[in-house]
Amino acid sequence: MARISNSRMQAHIIQADSDALVALKTITGYQPANPAYSLPELISKYDAMRVAQETLLNTQNTVAAARDALVSAQWTFHDVVLGAKDQIIAQYGPDSDHVAALGLKKKSERRTPKRAAKVAAQ
Repeated sequence: MARISNSRMQAHIIQADSDALVALKTITGYQPANPAYSLPELISKYDAMRVAQETLLNTQNTVAAARDALVSAQWTFHDVVLGAKDQIIAQYGPDSDHVAALGLKKKSERRTPKRAAKVAAQ
């Protein structure tokens, strides 16, 4: 008897078990001593497994859709914040305290670029 585990079974094992169930359905006179292994019990466990697989697939699709909606909302929010920052710069100027309040550098706080020294030609 297999042990109960929290790890997922490999697909080829599940397929082999499903094939065994199909084969058991064709065997006439199958009457196990233990009723836990009867054909109706096997079919009910197979059906329960299929329902669990469908539930998992539906849940994964729901999570993927929610993730896509979150990413879209994050990008929309980010775009609006960037637009608001541009509006603050346009309204108050690039060297205002309002620009610094949004986490941007004032124009006067930026370093002036230094030109590279020319290399002497030989």
